[in-house]
Amino acid sequence: MSSDAPSGDRMRALVEADPVVLLEIAGAIASGEGSWPAERINELAIENAQRLATADKRRMRAAIETMLMGRDVDEALEWLRATQILPVLFPELAATVELVQETGRQHKNVWDHTKQVVRQTVRRPLVRWAALFHDIGKVPTRTFTDEGVHFHGHAEVGARMFDKVSQRFEFARDERHTIRFLVRHHLRTNQYSEQWTDSAVRRFHREMAAHMTDLLDLSRADITSKRPGRRKTLLEQIAALSDRVERLAEADAKLPPLPGGVGTAIMDAFEIAPSRLIGDLKRALEKAIDDGVLEPRREDAYYVAYIARQNLVPNVAPEKLAAIIEAGGDVHGEDSLEGPNKGVEPGDPSPGVLACGHDPDNDPCVHRDADPDDPDLHRH
Repeated sequence: MSSDAPSGDRMRALVEADPVVLLEIAGAIASGEGSWPAERINELAIENAQRLATADKRRMRAAIETMLMGRDVDEALEWLRATQILPVLFPELAATVELVQETGRQHKNVWDHTKQVVRQTVRRPLVRWAALFHDIGKVPTRTFTDEGVHFHGHAEVGARMFDKVSQRFEFARDERHTIRFLVRHHLRTNQYSEQWTDSAVRRFHREMAAHMTDLLDLSRADITSKRPGRRKTLLEQIAALSDRVERLAEADAKLPPLPGGVGTAIMDAFEIAPSRLIGDLKRALEKAIDDGVLEPRREDAYYVAYIARQNLVPNVAPEKLAAIIEAGGDVHGEDSLEGPNKGVEPGDPSPGVLACGHDPDNDPCVHRDADPDDPDLHRH
Protein backbone atom coordinates (compact mmCIF):
# COMPACT_ATOMS: atom_id res chain seq x y z
CA MET A 1 0.00 0.00 0.00
CA SER A 2 1.06 3.66 -0.12
CA SER A 3 3.74 5.00 2.22
CA ASP A 4 1.22 7.12 4.13
CA ALA A 5 -0.93 4.12 5.05
CA PRO A 6 -1.93 3.86 8.73
CA SER A 7 0.46 2.14 11.11
CA GLY A 8 -0.23 -1.39 12.30
CA ASP A 9 -1.68 -0.29 15.64
CA ARG A 10 -3.84 2.36 14.07
CA MET A 11 -5.07 -0.04 11.41
CA ARG A 12 -5.96 -2.60 14.06
CA ALA A 13 -8.00 0.01 15.89
CA LEU A 14 -9.75 0.99 12.66
CA VAL A 15 -10.60 -2.59 11.73
CA GLU A 16 -11.78 -3.51 15.20
CA ALA A 17 -14.02 -0.44 15.25
CA ASP A 18 -15.32 -1.04 11.74
CA PRO A 19 -14.55 -4.31 9.87
CA VAL A 20 -15.83 -2.75 6.62
CA VAL A 21 -12.37 -1.14 6.50
CA LEU A 22 -11.17 -4.52 5.23
CA LEU A 23 -13.36 -4.15 2.17
CA GLU A 24 -12.05 -0.63 1.67
CA ILE A 25 -8.55 -2.13 1.58
CA ALA A 26 -9.77 -4.48 -1.15
CA GLY A 27 -11.16 -1.47 -2.97
CA ALA A 28 -7.77 0.24 -2.79
CA ILE A 29 -6.12 -2.84 -4.28
CA ALA A 30 -8.69 -2.93 -7.08
CA SER A 31 -8.27 0.75 -7.85
CA GLY A 32 -4.64 0.20 -8.78
CA GLU A 33 -3.28 2.37 -5.98
CA GLY A 34 -0.78 -0.27 -5.01
CA SER A 35 -0.07 -3.93 -4.47
CA TRP A 36 -1.27 -6.01 -1.58
CA PRO A 37 -0.74 -4.45 1.85
CA ALA A 38 2.00 -5.41 4.27
CA GLU A 39 1.88 -8.89 5.78
CA ARG A 40 0.81 -7.57 9.16
CA ILE A 41 -2.30 -6.09 7.51
CA ASN A 42 -3.02 -9.39 5.80
CA GLU A 43 -2.78 -11.15 9.15
CA LEU A 44 -5.07 -8.54 10.68
CA ALA A 45 -7.60 -9.21 7.92
CA ILE A 46 -7.52 -12.95 8.62
CA GLU A 47 -8.06 -12.32 12.34
CA ASN A 48 -11.08 -10.10 11.72
CA ALA A 49 -12.64 -11.69 8.64
CA GLN A 50 -15.50 -13.28 10.57
CA ARG A 51 -16.58 -9.90 11.93
CA LEU A 52 -17.82 -8.98 8.47
CA ALA A 53 -20.64 -11.49 8.91
CA THR A 54 -22.48 -8.98 11.10
CA ALA A 55 -21.35 -5.73 9.46
CA ASP A 56 -23.80 -3.22 8.02
CA LYS A 57 -25.28 -4.66 4.80
CA ARG A 58 -25.59 -1.37 2.98
CA ARG A 59 -22.04 -0.25 3.70
CA MET A 60 -20.64 -3.65 2.78
CA ARG A 61 -22.50 -3.60 -0.51
CA ALA A 62 -21.12 -0.12 -1.31
CA ALA A 63 -17.55 -1.14 -0.43
CA ILE A 64 -17.75 -4.34 -2.46
CA GLU A 65 -19.17 -2.47 -5.41
CA THR A 66 -16.29 0.01 -5.28
CA MET A 67 -13.93 -2.96 -5.42
CA LEU A 68 -15.81 -4.57 -8.30
CA MET A 69 -15.53 -1.41 -10.35
CA GLY A 70 -11.75 -1.26 -10.00
CA ARG A 71 -9.27 -1.94 -12.76
CA ASP A 72 -7.44 -4.62 -10.75
CA VAL A 73 -10.54 -6.26 -9.34
CA ASP A 74 -9.08 -9.71 -9.93
CA GLU A 75 -6.19 -8.92 -7.57
CA ALA A 76 -8.63 -7.64 -4.96
CA LEU A 77 -10.75 -10.76 -5.23
CA GLU A 78 -7.70 -12.93 -4.78
CA TRP A 79 -6.76 -10.91 -1.68
CA LEU A 80 -10.22 -11.62 -0.25
CA ARG A 81 -9.57 -15.32 -0.79
CA ALA A 82 -6.09 -15.22 0.74
CA THR A 83 -7.29 -13.37 3.85
CA GLN A 84 -10.24 -15.76 4.37
CA ILE A 85 -12.78 -13.00 3.79
CA LEU A 86 -14.21 -14.68 0.69
CA PRO A 87 -15.95 -17.57 2.50
CA VAL A 88 -17.47 -15.12 4.99
CA LEU A 89 -18.99 -12.90 2.33
CA PHE A 90 -19.46 -15.36 -0.51
CA PRO A 91 -19.18 -19.04 0.46
CA GLU A 92 -20.62 -19.85 -2.96
CA LEU A 93 -17.55 -18.30 -4.58
CA ALA A 94 -15.15 -19.87 -2.11
CA ALA A 95 -16.48 -23.26 -3.19
CA THR A 96 -15.31 -22.59 -6.77
CA VAL A 97 -11.66 -22.08 -5.86
CA GLU A 98 -10.66 -25.71 -6.39
CA LEU A 99 -13.47 -26.60 -8.77
CA VAL A 100 -11.69 -27.69 -11.93
CA GLN A 101 -13.34 -28.79 -15.13
CA GLU A 102 -11.99 -32.33 -15.11
CA THR A 103 -10.01 -34.43 -12.68
CA GLY A 104 -6.48 -35.16 -13.72
CA ARG A 105 -6.12 -32.17 -16.00
CA GLN A 106 -4.96 -28.65 -15.32
CA HIS A 107 -7.88 -26.82 -16.88
CA LYS A 108 -8.60 -23.37 -15.53
CA ASN A 109 -10.68 -23.66 -12.40
CA VAL A 110 -13.94 -21.81 -11.98
CA TRP A 111 -12.48 -19.30 -9.52
CA ASP A 112 -9.71 -18.19 -11.88
CA HIS A 113 -12.20 -17.99 -14.72
CA THR A 114 -14.57 -15.90 -12.61
CA LYS A 115 -11.87 -13.40 -11.67
CA GLN A 116 -10.93 -12.96 -15.30
CA VAL A 117 -14.54 -12.53 -16.40
CA VAL A 118 -15.17 -9.85 -13.75
CA ARG A 119 -12.06 -7.96 -14.83
CA GLN A 120 -13.06 -8.18 -18.52
CA THR A 121 -16.64 -7.06 -17.92
CA VAL A 122 -17.67 -3.51 -18.73
CA ARG A 123 -17.63 -1.22 -15.71
CA ARG A 124 -21.33 -1.14 -15.00
CA PRO A 125 -22.02 -2.22 -11.43
CA LEU A 126 -24.87 -4.66 -11.99
CA VAL A 127 -23.08 -6.38 -14.87
CA ARG A 128 -19.98 -6.84 -12.72
CA TRP A 129 -22.08 -8.25 -9.89
CA ALA A 130 -23.57 -10.71 -12.39
CA ALA A 131 -20.11 -11.61 -13.65
CA LEU A 132 -19.06 -12.35 -10.08
CA PHE A 133 -21.83 -14.91 -9.62
CA HIS A 134 -22.39 -16.19 -13.14
CA ASP A 135 -20.83 -19.61 -12.52
CA ILE A 136 -21.64 -20.32 -8.86
CA GLY A 137 -24.19 -22.87 -10.02
CA LYS A 138 -21.38 -25.09 -11.27
CA VAL A 139 -20.60 -26.24 -7.73
CA PRO A 140 -23.86 -28.11 -7.00
CA THR A 141 -24.41 -29.21 -10.61
CA ARG A 142 -21.07 -30.88 -11.31
CA THR A 143 -21.56 -34.50 -12.31
CA PHE A 144 -19.19 -37.16 -13.63
CA THR A 145 -20.01 -39.61 -16.40
CA ASP A 146 -17.99 -41.85 -18.68
CA GLU A 147 -17.98 -38.99 -21.20
CA GLY A 148 -16.55 -36.43 -18.78
CA VAL A 149 -17.61 -33.72 -16.36
CA HIS A 150 -20.89 -31.87 -16.77
CA PHE A 151 -22.59 -28.84 -15.24
CA HIS A 152 -26.10 -29.27 -16.60
CA GLY A 153 -28.42 -26.45 -15.62
CA HIS A 154 -25.78 -24.44 -13.77
CA ALA A 155 -27.07 -21.08 -15.05
CA GLU A 156 -30.54 -21.57 -13.66
CA VAL A 157 -29.23 -23.09 -10.41
CA GLY A 158 -26.84 -20.17 -10.01
CA ALA A 159 -29.72 -17.72 -10.40
CA ARG A 160 -31.59 -19.44 -7.58
CA MET A 161 -28.45 -19.39 -5.45
CA PHE A 162 -28.17 -15.64 -5.98
CA ASP A 163 -31.53 -15.23 -4.26
CA LYS A 164 -29.81 -16.27 -1.04
CA VAL A 165 -26.70 -14.20 -1.73
CA SER A 166 -28.74 -11.05 -2.31
CA GLN A 167 -30.20 -11.24 1.18
CA ARG A 168 -26.78 -10.46 2.67
CA PHE A 169 -26.56 -7.06 1.02
CA GLU A 170 -28.72 -4.03 0.28
CA PHE A 171 -30.00 -4.52 -3.26
CA ALA A 172 -33.09 -2.77 -4.54
CA ARG A 173 -35.71 -5.05 -6.06
CA ASP A 174 -34.93 -4.06 -9.65
CA GLU A 175 -31.20 -4.54 -9.01
CA ARG A 176 -31.79 -8.05 -7.70
CA HIS A 177 -33.93 -8.82 -10.72
CA THR A 178 -31.30 -7.61 -13.17
CA ILE A 179 -28.42 -9.53 -11.59
CA ARG A 180 -30.50 -12.69 -11.30
CA PHE A 181 -31.65 -12.37 -14.90
CA LEU A 182 -28.11 -12.01 -16.19
CA VAL A 183 -26.84 -14.97 -14.18
CA ARG A 184 -29.71 -17.14 -15.37
CA HIS A 185 -29.34 -16.24 -19.03
CA HIS A 186 -25.60 -15.69 -19.39
CA LEU A 187 -25.30 -18.60 -21.85
CA ARG A 188 -28.13 -17.51 -24.13
CA THR A 189 -26.03 -15.76 -26.76
CA ASN A 190 -23.80 -18.79 -27.17
CA GLN A 191 -26.77 -20.71 -28.50
CA TYR A 192 -27.13 -18.42 -31.51
CA SER A 193 -26.43 -19.69 -34.99
CA GLU A 194 -27.16 -18.50 -38.50
CA GLN A 195 -29.85 -21.17 -38.69
CA TRP A 196 -32.07 -19.20 -36.29
CA THR A 197 -35.14 -17.91 -38.11
CA ASP A 198 -36.08 -14.25 -37.95
CA SER A 199 -38.97 -15.21 -35.68
CA ALA A 200 -36.57 -16.93 -33.28
CA VAL A 201 -34.33 -13.85 -33.19
CA ARG A 202 -37.33 -11.62 -32.54
CA ARG A 203 -38.43 -13.88 -29.71
CA PHE A 204 -34.94 -13.82 -28.23
CA HIS A 205 -34.94 -10.02 -28.35
CA ARG A 206 -38.36 -9.88 -26.74
CA GLU A 207 -37.32 -12.25 -23.96
CA MET A 208 -34.11 -10.30 -23.23
CA ALA A 209 -35.94 -6.95 -23.38
CA ALA A 210 -34.18 -4.21 -21.42
CA HIS A 211 -31.33 -6.55 -20.43
CA MET A 212 -30.05 -7.07 -23.98
CA THR A 213 -27.04 -4.73 -23.80
CA ASP A 214 -25.97 -6.02 -20.39
CA LEU A 215 -26.33 -9.63 -21.51
CA LEU A 216 -24.27 -9.13 -24.64
CA ASP A 217 -21.53 -7.39 -22.64
CA LEU A 218 -21.46 -10.17 -20.06
CA SER A 219 -21.30 -12.77 -22.82
CA ARG A 220 -18.28 -11.04 -24.35
CA ALA A 221 -16.53 -10.96 -20.97
CA ASP A 222 -17.28 -14.65 -20.46
CA ILE A 223 -14.92 -15.55 -23.29
CA THR A 224 -11.60 -16.45 -21.64
CA SER A 225 -10.09 -18.71 -24.25
CA LYS A 226 -6.38 -18.14 -24.85
CA ARG A 227 -6.72 -19.28 -28.44
CA PRO A 228 -7.10 -16.13 -30.57
CA GLY A 229 -9.01 -17.96 -33.29
CA ARG A 230 -11.57 -19.36 -30.90
CA ARG A 231 -11.96 -16.04 -29.12
CA LYS A 232 -12.47 -14.25 -32.44
CA THR A 233 -15.12 -16.77 -33.50
CA LEU A 234 -17.13 -16.37 -30.30
CA LEU A 235 -16.95 -12.57 -30.41
CA GLU A 236 -18.09 -12.60 -34.03
CA GLN A 237 -21.02 -14.84 -33.07
CA ILE A 238 -22.16 -12.36 -30.42
CA ALA A 239 -21.70 -9.45 -32.82
CA ALA A 240 -23.72 -11.26 -35.50
CA LEU A 241 -26.60 -11.80 -33.09
CA SER A 242 -26.49 -8.18 -31.96
CA ASP A 243 -26.47 -6.89 -35.52
CA ARG A 244 -29.32 -9.14 -36.56
CA VAL A 245 -31.45 -8.10 -33.58
CA GLU A 246 -30.87 -4.46 -34.46
CA ARG A 247 -31.68 -4.92 -38.13
CA LEU A 248 -34.91 -6.76 -37.41
CA ALA A 249 -35.96 -4.21 -34.81
CA GLU A 250 -35.43 -1.39 -37.30
CA ALA A 251 -37.38 -3.24 -39.98
CA ASP A 252 -40.20 -4.12 -37.61
CA ALA A 253 -40.59 -0.50 -36.59
CA LYS A 254 -41.50 0.31 -40.19
CA LEU A 255 -43.96 -2.54 -40.77
CA PRO A 256 -47.39 -3.41 -39.30
CA PRO A 257 -47.45 -6.54 -37.09
CA LEU A 258 -50.19 -8.31 -39.09
CA PRO A 259 -50.12 -9.20 -42.80
CA GLY A 260 -52.47 -7.14 -44.93
CA GLY A 261 -54.71 -10.04 -45.96
CA VAL A 262 -55.40 -11.52 -42.54
CA GLY A 263 -58.89 -9.99 -42.36
CA THR A 264 -59.92 -11.68 -45.58
CA ALA A 265 -58.34 -14.93 -44.44
CA ILE A 266 -60.41 -14.80 -41.22
CA MET A 267 -63.64 -14.23 -43.16
CA ASP A 268 -62.88 -17.07 -45.58
CA ALA A 269 -61.87 -19.57 -42.89
CA PHE A 270 -64.84 -18.94 -40.60
CA GLU A 271 -67.30 -18.08 -43.41
CA ILE A 272 -68.33 -14.78 -41.88
CA ALA A 273 -69.21 -11.48 -43.53
CA PRO A 274 -67.39 -8.17 -42.99
CA SER A 275 -68.39 -6.85 -39.60
CA ARG A 276 -67.15 -5.27 -36.37
CA LEU A 277 -66.10 -8.77 -35.29
CA ILE A 278 -63.29 -8.78 -37.87
CA GLY A 279 -61.83 -5.62 -36.35
CA ASP A 280 -62.15 -7.07 -32.85
CA LEU A 281 -60.35 -10.24 -33.92
CA LYS A 282 -57.50 -8.28 -35.53
CA ARG A 283 -57.11 -6.21 -32.36
CA ALA A 284 -56.99 -9.44 -30.33
CA LEU A 285 -54.23 -10.72 -32.60
CA GLU A 286 -52.26 -7.47 -32.26
CA LYS A 287 -52.54 -7.67 -28.47
CA ALA A 288 -51.31 -11.27 -28.53
CA ILE A 289 -48.32 -10.11 -30.58
CA ASP A 290 -47.62 -7.27 -28.14
CA ASP A 291 -47.82 -9.74 -25.24
CA GLY A 292 -45.36 -12.10 -26.92
CA VAL A 293 -47.91 -14.87 -27.38
CA LEU A 294 -47.81 -14.60 -31.17
CA GLU A 295 -45.08 -13.60 -33.58
CA PRO A 296 -45.48 -10.68 -35.99
CA ARG A 297 -45.64 -10.93 -39.76
CA ARG A 298 -46.39 -14.63 -40.04
CA GLU A 299 -48.59 -16.35 -42.63
CA ASP A 300 -52.37 -15.83 -42.49
CA ALA A 301 -53.08 -19.43 -41.45
CA TYR A 302 -50.92 -18.96 -38.35
CA TYR A 303 -53.22 -16.22 -37.04
CA VAL A 304 -56.42 -17.90 -38.15
CA ALA A 305 -55.40 -21.05 -36.26
CA TYR A 306 -54.81 -19.00 -33.12
CA ILE A 307 -58.31 -17.53 -33.35
CA ALA A 308 -59.69 -21.07 -33.67
CA ARG A 309 -57.67 -22.31 -30.70
CA GLN A 310 -58.93 -19.49 -28.54
CA ASN A 311 -62.50 -20.02 -29.84
CA LEU A 312 -62.82 -16.29 -30.48
CA VAL A 313 -65.50 -16.69 -33.18
CA PRO A 314 -68.86 -17.78 -31.70
CA ASN A 315 -70.99 -20.63 -32.94
CA VAL A 316 -68.34 -22.47 -34.95
CA ALA A 317 -68.71 -26.24 -35.14
CA PRO A 318 -65.95 -28.21 -33.33
CA GLU A 319 -65.01 -30.10 -36.48
CA LYS A 320 -64.54 -26.82 -38.37
CA LEU A 321 -62.34 -25.44 -35.59
CA ALA A 322 -60.28 -28.63 -35.69
CA ALA A 323 -59.79 -28.33 -39.44
CA ILE A 324 -58.71 -24.67 -39.18
CA ILE A 325 -56.27 -25.50 -36.40
CA GLU A 326 -54.81 -28.39 -38.39
CA ALA A 327 -54.40 -26.17 -41.45
CA GLY A 328 -52.59 -23.54 -39.42
CA GLY A 329 -50.20 -25.93 -37.73
CA ASP A 330 -48.62 -25.32 -34.33
CA VAL A 331 -48.75 -21.82 -32.84
CA HIS A 332 -45.02 -21.57 -33.32
CA GLY A 333 -45.02 -23.69 -36.48
CA GLU A 334 -41.67 -24.38 -38.05
CA ASP A 335 -40.14 -21.58 -36.00
CA SER A 336 -40.60 -23.50 -32.77
CA LEU A 337 -37.44 -23.06 -30.71
CA GLU A 338 -35.99 -26.52 -30.72
CA GLY A 339 -32.49 -27.66 -31.50
CA PRO A 340 -30.04 -24.76 -31.59
CA ASN A 341 -32.65 -22.36 -30.21
CA LYS A 342 -33.70 -24.41 -27.20
CA GLY A 343 -33.80 -22.34 -24.05
CA VAL A 344 -35.23 -19.17 -25.58
CA GLU A 345 -38.78 -20.48 -25.41
CA PRO A 346 -40.64 -18.72 -22.54
CA GLY A 347 -42.11 -22.01 -21.32
CA ASP A 348 -38.79 -23.84 -21.25
CA PRO A 349 -38.17 -24.95 -17.64
CA SER A 350 -34.42 -24.53 -17.99
CA PRO A 351 -33.66 -21.54 -20.24
CA GLY A 352 -30.08 -20.52 -20.72
CA VAL A 353 -28.69 -24.00 -20.09
CA LEU A 354 -25.85 -24.93 -22.38
CA ALA A 355 -23.68 -27.60 -20.84
CA CYS A 356 -20.91 -27.88 -23.37
CA GLY A 357 -18.76 -25.94 -25.78
CA HIS A 358 -19.06 -22.46 -24.27
CA ASP A 359 -15.35 -21.91 -23.75
CA PRO A 360 -12.61 -24.46 -24.48
CA ASP A 361 -10.53 -23.24 -21.53
CA ASN A 362 -13.47 -23.55 -19.17
CA ASP A 363 -15.48 -26.26 -20.82
CA PRO A 364 -17.84 -28.45 -18.79
CA CYS A 365 -17.81 -31.39 -21.17
CA VAL A 366 -14.22 -32.33 -21.89
CA HIS A 367 -13.88 -36.01 -22.59
CA ARG A 368 -11.40 -37.83 -20.42
CA ASP A 369 -9.55 -39.32 -23.38
CA ALA A 370 -9.48 -36.13 -25.43
CA ASP A 371 -6.38 -34.19 -26.25
CA PRO A 372 -6.88 -30.72 -24.71
CA ASP A 373 -4.40 -29.22 -27.18
CA ASP A 374 -6.29 -30.43 -30.25
CA PRO A 375 -7.47 -27.19 -31.96
CA ASP A 376 -10.16 -29.08 -33.88
CA LEU A 377 -11.65 -30.76 -30.83
CA HIS A 378 -15.41 -30.39 -30.47
CA ARG A 379 -16.25 -30.78 -26.80
CA HIS A 380 -20.00 -31.38 -26.87
